[in-house]
Amino acid sequence: MNAIIDHFQKYILLNDEERNLILPKVSHKKVKRRHTILQERMVCKHYSFVVEGCFRMYGIDDKGYEHNIQFAAEGDWISDIGSFHSGKMSQLYIEAIEPSEVIQIEQQDLYFLYNHIPKLDRIFKVIMENKFVELQNRVLQTFSSTAEQRYLSFLEQYPNLSNRLPNTQIASYLGITPEFLSKIRKDITKK
Repeated sequence: MNAIIDHFQKYILLNDEERNLILPKVSHKKVKRRHTILQERMVCKHYSFVVEGCFRMYGIDDKGYEHNIQFAAEGDWISDIGSFHSGKMSQLYIEAIEPSEVIQIEQQDLYFLYNHIPKLDRIFKVIMENKFVELQNRVLQTFSSTAEQRYLSFLEQYPNLSNRLPNTQIASYLGITPEFLSKIRKDITKK
């Protein structure tokens, strides 16, 4: 549980009283590979902080194809923010790619902490703003960048994941086939 405190302390210092308020409001969960912490048609009830392992958030189109939207590994957050805040059913899945551990916080506990530790509200605002900027950049790249440029951006955004993720997962994130991703990787190594 100290991983979450250490994470928050990267942004601000917390005193003992604040740490003691946070710890009972979060829960620890181990997640097996290929198990989900969110499924389509469920309401997202947690913000999840990845302590160990790796997750992907994805949706499934009308033809049954999976489209990765986001990855989260150690020290990162993952959640369907729209479902979490609106209470509406999610259209997404969040699945562990590897055996993983998360620390989760439910909405009512997060709001309690916002009221009792106002600086925590600011931390989450910064975290979510950063996630929003990542998403904007990704959408912009989808229609303004080549597949190779998108792959290079992926490597920049997720430098530690390229060797941990199968080609199929990365290709889905980039919107290309695994075979085309292999070609891009081969072309980059020739340069």
